[in-house]
Amino acid sequence: MAEQLNDRENSGLADKFLQYLPARFRPGAAVVPVVRLSGVIGAVTPLRPGMTLAGVARVLERAFSMRNAKAVALVINSPGGSPVQSRQIFLRIRQLAAEKKLPVLVFVEDVAASGGYMIACAGDEIFCDPSSILGSIGVVGGSFGFQEAIKRLGIERRLYTAGAHKAMLDPFLPENPDDVAKLKALQREIHQIFIALVKESRGVRLKGADDTLFTGEYWAGETSVALGLADGISDLRSTLRARYGDKVLTPVIAQPTGLLSGLLGRKSPGAGQLSAMESIAGLPDELISAVETRAIWAKFGF
Repeated sequence: MAEQLNDRENSGLADKFLQYLPARFRPGAAVVPVVRLSGVIGAVTPLRPGMTLAGVARVLERAFSMRNAKAVALVINSPGGSPVQSRQIFLRIRQLAAEKKLPVLVFVEDVAASGGYMIACAGDEIFCDPSSILGSIGVVGGSFGFQEAIKRLGIERRLYTAGAHKAMLDPFLPENPDDVAKLKALQREIHQIFIALVKESRGVRLKGADDTLFTGEYWAGETSVALGLADGISDLRSTLRARYGDKVLTPVIAQPTGLLSGLLGRKSPGAGQLSAMESIAGLPDELISAVETRAIWAKFGF
């Protein structure tokens, strides 16, 4: 009898203790950490960096290491960018998923196109809104030709190189067909890497022909599902509640902010004045960066 009373007392104490623990640390709590991956991928300018592996690695590791996690949810909103950074982020997500044995659920917001779709392929399942845009599985590069403009202004281009192709595609020189052919060969090589990644990730779920899926075209949500680029039309809250119950916890894992991070990242005396000078000097870069970013989003109607 005394042993039963002791067990009840211990159980009561344990219950009271659990009340003071954050919900995600309580036994039996279903937790699905959420990571937002947004913006243009890669370094746009030194003063306005885009999404990179270095920038998201710590957040991903925190999400996959969370106690009681049943899965990891990625919310993606990106028009693409650097193919290298896109693939590195994809690989890191798959590595963590394998190490922690956790499924990855991807939820597309406005856009998961080009490199954004490459990252989305890291998900075991991809969900989107009917108005989301997915696809753009291709490679693009662009430049301008200024040779006639500088000629009218009386400017002479002087360029000195060592290496026959060092000045390839210089925008101040006339376009060389051989240089264009070399660029297109490089793009085709990168395109094949992208195609192989999508095929390996989506497998038999892909329903469209190669000459439809891999032309660089993009589609809205319903058509993307029909083509096998996504698995269904749904939102994060509805999907996670249906799978893990109404009490599923969805903590958003973000980069550290606030007072502590400010103290840890405090700069040396005089750094404020230096930053101001850097900002003024970097205004042209910031303007170009903003225009480039806007142009990438505008391609998809945003």
